[in-house]
Amino acid sequence: MQQINTFIDKYLATVHIPKTLVWTDIVEIIIISFLVYQILAWIRNTRTWALLRGVLVILGFLMIAAIFNMTTIIWIAGKIFSVAAIAIVVILQPELRRALEQLGQKNIFSSLLPFETAKAPEGRFSDKTRNEIIKACYEMGKVRTGALIVIEQNTPLAEYERTGIEVDGIVTSQLLINIFEHNTPLHDGAVIIRGNRVTWATCYLPLSDNMELSKELGTRHRAGVGISECTDSLTIIVSEETGRVSVAYGGKLTRNVDADTLRDKMEMIQNKDTEDKKKKKITWKGRGKREES
Repeated sequence: MQQINTFIDKYLATVHIPKTLVWTDIVEIIIISFLVYQILAWIRNTRTWALLRGVLVILGFLMIAAIFNMTTIIWIAGKIFSVAAIAIVVILQPELRRALEQLGQKNIFSSLLPFETAKAPEGRFSDKTRNEIIKACYEMGKVRTGALIVIEQNTPLAEYERTGIEVDGIVTSQLLINIFEHNTPLHDGAVIIRGNRVTWATCYLPLSDNMELSKELGTRHRAGVGISECTDSLTIIVSEETGRVSVAYGGKLTRNVDADTLRDKMEMIQNKDTEDKKKKKITWKGRGKREES
């Protein structure tokens, strides 16, 4: 017990505790708490969680070694830690890359750095394209044809397109149904849609490491969630087993959606604000003229 008290007194003496708190200290505490919470929430949904628990066990063991002054163990740990830090970065490279990609997709960056091109009047894709995709999904669902459709937004999907076959065709329900028809050359993998065109088919997508996903979900659903975790795309999944339609966006999977819900989610990324504002402006001007006359 004496050794534990000595250890605590020794390390508490190195901790600087300010006598008074100013408002910047409170802001700093809030920011650090928020960052730690976000990091833990991110780690909780990946395989990093098991690694973190293992690291905590090792740190607990090293603390016991430090309390009882086990110099040999502490010396070995000090030599290993320099190598372990590099090893952890290598092991967690996919997760770290995904976290940085998600950070770069935050709206704050797009507002501060407006690199986007001008919006088309009809949005990212037309209402006809939206309706054709919805029609194809539920037609395929009726006959239990599996499908994986990725709709691109701001994040380019070029690295995933390179794994597939170029199509470059106008989006129609017949084209999508024919692509995913069983035993056809293009049915395996994902279709990527950019604007009003089906650009590539048979594309391979990264699988999600989210431990909270249901175990009954297959590779198609995990791939749909995976691509939504590392890009801002919206992915539509048609289950081959049940015929149900699911939507993955922002790393979250919404299962068994109806046509109206799917339409709402597609309208969310369609980005037709420019057209709507123009219509409202014209209507307002027209009303003003009529009122003046």
